[in-house]
Amino acid sequence: MTQRKDAATSSVRPGLPYVEQSGFEILGDEERAIQQAMHKFAREVMRPAGIAIDRLSAEEAIAPGSPYWEFMATAASSGIEFDATSDDVPPRELARIQAIVVEEFGWGDAGLAVSLAAAAFPNMMAKRAGNQELVELTAGKIGAWVASQPDRGSDGTMLYPAERHALAPQGNKGNLTAKISGGDIVINGQSSAWVSNGPVAQVAILSIVADYGEGFFDGEGHPHGIEVIVPLDLPGVSHGKPLEKLGKRALPQGELYFDDVRVPVRYAVSLGEDYWHGHASTWSTAGVAMGQLMTGLARGAFEYALEYVHERRQGGALLAEHQMVQSRLGAMARKVEMMRAVARRAAEYTALSPAKHPYYTGGSKVTCTDLAFEVADEALQLFGGYGLTREYPMEKLFRDARAARIEDGENHLLNMKFGYLNTLLYQGGRVGA
Repeated sequence: MTQRKDAATSSVRPGLPYVEQSGFEILGDEERAIQQAMHKFAREVMRPAGIAIDRLSAEEAIAPGSPYWEFMATAASSGIEFDATSDDVPPRELARIQAIVVEEFGWGDAGLAVSLAAAAFPNMMAKRAGNQELVELTAGKIGAWVASQPDRGSDGTMLYPAERHALAPQGNKGNLTAKISGGDIVINGQSSAWVSNGPVAQVAILSIVADYGEGFFDGEGHPHGIEVIVPLDLPGVSHGKPLEKLGKRALPQGELYFDDVRVPVRYAVSLGEDYWHGHASTWSTAGVAMGQLMTGLARGAFEYALEYVHERRQGGALLAEHQMVQSRLGAMARKVEMMRAVARRAAEYTALSPAKHPYYTGGSKVTCTDLAFEVADEALQLFGGYGLTREYPMEKLFRDARAARIEDGENHLLNMKFGYLNTLLYQGGRVGA
């Protein structure tokens, strides 16, 4: 460690602490090399593309030759992928590498990071299911995860019948359903407009209510379900218009419509009595990445603010020289470090736990996205009026951070579910005195 001697007092003072590019952590040589490569891609490819797409209409963003398609082509040709599965890397190491990579993607552009994740998701789930036919069917294709839909909303994340309102005799089945008949699955209805990659996806994994021949609900009023991979070039599938929205405009989102779409039962990755366990596992896998990429967004917002306060002067001094500004920077830096710790722990737990649970993943998502919004908000505040203009990056990061508090589960709802999970653990003698 470098040390400095003060000539006036002859005291020896410590030098600056060791930090990595991402902050206060120690990386191995391989991890650092991966991080540096992904950071270069995020800086040179993702950020410029995200800014360019953000300024387009939703229709222009996905038009042929748009910056979105240029980005996806560059990512594909560079071998950049969002696949968190490997037979050669131990799960603990893989979870850590995934967290490092996804944080850099979030630093580059949160919307494009989600698009990359959704694009890879059906193939990841096919690999996890060990279904080689589905692995080949989804390979190299832009994917989507279809879980949310009109008239169902957050009910799709209700794992236990006791969570339903006491006055409701049964849950909501929603607008998108499947019927299993013989060796086929017949799908009808529409998704919500919030399906990531909906307007551009070529294949999707659907988590929807299903009728196996005795109706959509069991004796407790809880819906049956199915997870099934569906090629989106089949007859009866159509794409809705891309959604105009406040934040993460680089992420194309929109409805998918299904009119008597028929796929074989072997395309299911979880069905029947295995559905709820499968859905919980799928949701856990998907939810982990949100905390990681929002850590990257918050780190980017903090870095922009840190740079700005070393350029802007007020009261005859740099903003960075004012103690109140230093206090605000300290609060932001603590939140970024806290987010990274929570996101990494969620990734490790989900990779290693014999009984992972999406309500814990949801709780980590709430922590990271709420803190990311606080960091982006304070960073914008440090820019003053400039933060509200498109000349500076803060207003985009603020909008992207705000979207994440609803995306992948509204935060108040997920927080409630994490609380409910803890009551179940206490009642089961798993936690508490």
